[in-house]
Amino acid sequence: MNATATAYEAAATPLTAVLDTLPPGAWSAPSPCEGWTAADVVAHLVETQRDFLGQRGVDLGAAPDVAAEPAAAWRDHAKRVQEALADDVVATPYESFFGPSTVGGTFDQFYVWDMVVHRWDVASAAGLPSTLTDEELDRIERGIEGFGQALYMEGICRDGVEPPADADRATRLLARLGRRP
Repeated sequence: MNATATAYEAAATPLTAVLDTLPPGAWSAPSPCEGWTAADVVAHLVETQRDFLGQRGVDLGAAPDVAAEPAAAWRDHAKRVQEALADDVVATPYESFFGPSTVGGTFDQFYVWDMVVHRWDVASAAGLPSTLTDEELDRIERGIEGFGQALYMEGICRDGVEPPADADRATRLLARLGRRP
């Protein structure tokens, strides 16, 4: 397994665990992402990953029905993505928003990052605890620094909010993403 597939699996495993614990009523709960429910967050993850890979010639087959059963749709999607992240795919060069990159580089830098942040969003929507590891916090922080002001473009993240003075690292980083833990 290459580094991108390993990073994807490391983010998908705890995300899947959170999704599998959501009670049916929690899927319609509002998430920290303005205007999105917990199910909408899962749909976003599936749609954006499928779109990015599809635009680079990766066929993931028919889209799973997130509206019918979000957790099952995610599991199906994640399995397909994991299988698709082969060495030749991740090494494919292309011109990204930030300049020359590879499919694997962008997928690891942004889409895996997105999974970590949105796991917290879904857990928060459902009122579940979601602990972020030091490694995940490092990933979030690298993403924030690497994306710069592009992170706050329309449709990405809201402007940061002021965290409480005594906030821990996770709360401070999430506040930079417009989340109020």
